[in-house]
Amino acid sequence: MTGKHTWAIPEGYIPEGSTGPEPEMRSHESLCVLNTADEEATVEITVYFPDREPVGPYEKTVPAERTAHFRFDEFDDPEAIPEGEPFASVIESDLPIVCQHTRLDSRQAENALLSTIAYPGE
Repeated sequence: MTGKHTWAIPEGYIPEGSTGPEPEMRSHESLCVLNTADEEATVEITVYFPDREPVGPYEKTVPAERTAHFRFDEFDDPEAIPEGEPFASVIESDLPIVCQHTRLDSRQAENALLSTIAYPGE
C-alpha cells in the first residue's frame, strides 16, 4: 500500500462566479485520492475556517485499487462549503492513501488551474 493515513490541505477557496459550461467548468476545489490497497478506503474530511468552528466529517469512500475525485463545491452533508471564503481541510483515512489538491478558477474566460500534492501527515 502507498500513502499515509492523514493529509492536510492548508489552502482552500471556492471562487465565486464562473464562465464556461456547467458543471465541468464551474470554479471549484477538488480532492484527488489514490487508494492502492486491495480493499475500499473510508475517508473523512474535516473543513476548517478562519472565523468559525470546523465542519465535518464529510465521509467518502475510495474503491480498492482506484482513484476518486471529490469536488468541495459538491459537499453538502453536513453542510455546503461556502463560495468566496477561505478554508483548509484535513483528510483522514482508515487505509494509507495519497491525496492531491486541485483548483479550477474559471471566473475569467482564461481559466486558471492549480494542483499540488497535499501535506502528508502520519
